[in-house]
Amino acid sequence: MFLFFSQSLLFSQNFPVTKSIPVTITKLGVSFQDDYTWLENMKSYETKSWVDAQNEFVNLQFVEIKKKYDALNKIKEYHNYSSSGLPTKKENYYYSSYIKDKDKPSVLFYRKDLNSVSIELFNPFKIYKNTNTVLMDYSPSKNSKYLACKVSLDGSDRNEIRFVDIEKIKNLNDLISNVKFSKMEWNQDLGVFYKRNTNQNTFAKDSTYQLYYHKLGTSQEADKLVFDATKTRNSFTYYTKKDRLFIIEQDRQTDVKNYYYASLKDETYSLQKFIDSDDSKFTLLDYGNNNIYFSSKNYDWGEIRTFPISNRVDEKVLIPQIYNNLLVDSFFSDGYIFCKYKTLGKNYVIAYKENGDFIRKIDSPQNTDFDFKFFDSTTKCLYISVFSKTISPQNFKLNIETGAINHFYNDYLVPQVSLFPLDHFITKNISFKSRDGKDVPITIIYKKGIVLNGNNPALLEAYGGFGVVSEQNYDSSLLYFLEKGGVYAFAEIRGGGEKGLNWHKNGKGLKKMNSFNDFIDAAEYLIKEKYTCSNKLAITGASNGGLVVGVAMTQRPELFKVAIPKVGVFDMLNFDKYTVGKFHFDEYGNPSDKIDFENILTYSPYYNIKENINYPTTLIITSENDDRAVPMHSYKFAARLQNRVAQKNPIYLETLDNSGHNGKISNYNNYFEEKANFYDFILYYLNK
Repeated sequence: MFLFFSQSLLFSQNFPVTKSIPVTITKLGVSFQDDYTWLENMKSYETKSWVDAQNEFVNLQFVEIKKKYDALNKIKEYHNYSSSGLPTKKENYYYSSYIKDKDKPSVLFYRKDLNSVSIELFNPFKIYKNTNTVLMDYSPSKNSKYLACKVSLDGSDRNEIRFVDIEKIKNLNDLISNVKFSKMEWNQDLGVFYKRNTNQNTFAKDSTYQLYYHKLGTSQEADKLVFDATKTRNSFTYYTKKDRLFIIEQDRQTDVKNYYYASLKDETYSLQKFIDSDDSKFTLLDYGNNNIYFSSKNYDWGEIRTFPISNRVDEKVLIPQIYNNLLVDSFFSDGYIFCKYKTLGKNYVIAYKENGDFIRKIDSPQNTDFDFKFFDSTTKCLYISVFSKTISPQNFKLNIETGAINHFYNDYLVPQVSLFPLDHFITKNISFKSRDGKDVPITIIYKKGIVLNGNNPALLEAYGGFGVVSEQNYDSSLLYFLEKGGVYAFAEIRGGGEKGLNWHKNGKGLKKMNSFNDFIDAAEYLIKEKYTCSNKLAITGASNGGLVVGVAMTQRPELFKVAIPKVGVFDMLNFDKYTVGKFHFDEYGNPSDKIDFENILTYSPYYNIKENINYPTTLIITSENDDRAVPMHSYKFAARLQNRVAQKNPIYLETLDNSGHNGKISNYNNYFEEKANFYDFILYYLNK
């Protein structure tokens, strides 16, 4: 079989010049031509110059767009008048991030109790003098004496860890570098366990195989190697629970897991295997009273089980699964277990005793989501923040003994007038039938009173991968789009985990096309039901969602007016050559396996671009330091879309500088400028 992609020197759009270097590639008996392999050298001067030209091209267009649409000030206004969620309690204290300077990173503050004045604790800019640094995570020691802070310097997943003496509000000299995909798990107040990365090249295949222990007051060179999977290249996770370190190692070929623990009191951290070659793939949730609490992969909707650490076979069901009610999260505190469940359009919490006895169920309001914040054992109150796409966080305390539900306010979390009446926007949580008869959940939001005549600008979004359960986080920028008459829809397509484990299984590997078909079917549903039409429909998604958009626009280009894939993967025959791609065979298949290769080739966006098709107006967004979905995917996808005679609609590539997989999040102004650009672009082209 021979696949040939032709190249012309004449193009319909005035795109930046992209040179073509035809390279014939043969893989598993299939030959094809790739004209843009040179863009895989992402750090070369030539590639950077090309990226700069692409950015200049899109920036000039944004100048034109903003003559008609300029959302920035309105989005900031919505944000500034939005309410805030509760602080997060970790160990003894309460933590919140605040913006002190809109051009600098957020600053971490803490309170000793809920009604005390917040105190500045960690300011990344004061240490690094760099506006692109971001505090990615923080973890207090067992007795809240010290705080470990994980910082990204340039948006990439490779981070540093810094430490703060909480009582003295003093930064310590300890510095841990080359940290990746790592938690900061404390051994009491003595030090932290972390994962060390050994990559020499930013975009090379990931090499995060070592677990180290850093003792406070020592240099990183003195850190102790606790676990090393370099030879096997197995992945692993780890936790500290009570007085033990737990390590769960997953075999990269068979997926079976080995489970180890070590006593935190013994500084040798000698590991003892307590489960060998287990294929149940359970998720460790908690440890206490010599019992392991876990969720098994054998039960589609999620449940909690337990067994003594010394006797794996003595397994008991603690909290059984509830059919058609997805167990999304669990929270263990002070002898209680709080479980968050998701159904269509509704989320709720059930409080259980530690032995599994039911206490009570409390519903979140229709069409909202919520986060656990903390539990106060003295008042028996569980604190949560409730929110939706259009409602900013509202804070509640739930008394699990009486069932009383009350708003929570204090001197620093004061009541605020809502931006809009609660019925200002209509939210529908419904399902549509996929082409193979599956009920696919979709959330549709629009402003009350707009006429649904099939001529409304609409934005369809999805993620659909890795069993991820989507959350409807509040988004002040979406309010701008809705106020302009837009219809927003989020489809919970297969590949995600919104309807249990089988929902993921039926949208991955050889069944990955189900995920893309669900997304296309969602678009057809919106058109059929007159929420919009193909000439008014935009699609977007990030990461795996970027792939979903890339597949949809190349499979059914006539369905969409605008496509905005963000930090996506598009060259699916080569996704495993970079960073974390090798860990994604279970999701996408292995491009070196013939059956998987043939399946991937049917949908890989880069290889399904046709010469004679005019694809939708497209804005491809990537980040120069994205070491998860590396930017070469976006570079090559943009180059190939642009450089064809048939392409009449504009194709833009925006590469965010000093940013990684999460985009421009380093400070307030950068974040909202990107949000504004996104919606300005959509409205400009949907209303042309």
